[in-house]
Amino acid sequence: MIRLTIGSRQSPLALWQTNHILTLLQRRWPQVVCEIRPFVTSGDKTLDLPLPAIGGKGVFTAELEQALLQKEIDLAIHSLKDLPVRQPDGLTIGAIPLREDVRDVLISQNGCPIATLPGGAVVGTSSLRRQAQLLAHRPDLVVRSIRGNVGTRLKKVQTGEYSGILLAAAGVIRLNLTDHISQWLPLEIMLPAPGQGALAVQCRADDQSTLDLLAAIHDDQSAAATTAERTFLSSLGGGCSAPIAAYARFDEQQLHLTGLIATPDGQQTIRIQGRGDDPFSLGYQCARQALAEGAERLLAVSSEQ
Repeated sequence: MIRLTIGSRQSPLALWQTNHILTLLQRRWPQVVCEIRPFVTSGDKTLDLPLPAIGGKGVFTAELEQALLQKEIDLAIHSLKDLPVRQPDGLTIGAIPLREDVRDVLISQNGCPIATLPGGAVVGTSSLRRQAQLLAHRPDLVVRSIRGNVGTRLKKVQTGEYSGILLAAAGVIRLNLTDHISQWLPLEIMLPAPGQGALAVQCRADDQSTLDLLAAIHDDQSAAATTAERTFLSSLGGGCSAPIAAYARFDEQQLHLTGLIATPDGQQTIRIQGRGDDPFSLGYQCARQALAEGAERLLAVSSEQ
């Protein structure tokens, strides 16, 4: 019998993700017994401020990472898009399982798609990336920050506090809430965050026995695609909260990466594309292309706001 302690945030989505990884592990290794240890992160405690104001999405991972380093838990499960690119010394991503749908979705009153939302309609999102792309497409809409778990945000639409909200499709699918989706947003309108739709299983870098177990649930193509996206992000010097989007996919055994950098108001955008075999090289080269086209200037505008 092998015992593992898995750290998890307490939201319904985080617990679904943790139980999903537990199921994948036990399906491959029936002798594994897992215990889930719940955590409340600083990001969960501070819901009245936008994410950039409280330190970005890393506020959802710090407590779990500290518990890993102190050997209080063996695994931590994260949405990969929320995990900072730079890993703390001593930790590594042990597995990235098969990726879910990468798109974003709109949930709105009366099921209205973006095209028919009235001018001045209030759309909720805590993401500068979503804000920038929405305003690039519909500059007459009003974007207001929204925090809380998926259920809390959904209620704010149902009560009329917001005309609509933007969410990652993956979370809505995992919570079996797809009946509420008003529009699946095409990638031409809303490019996802680097790593969106993927889960990351984090563990100690020197815990070889756990790494061996995790290898069985790792998906090479999902890992390669998200590595290209996250390399693009890190090579631009952008954090998880910056208005940077990226999506990589395999096309005839070669990776194809589309990246976007924007100002928060959506008035200026740079969109680039590239192909390659090595995810690190592809992400880096696409970032260099974006910087050559003025990405640094756009990111400077974002940091000033």
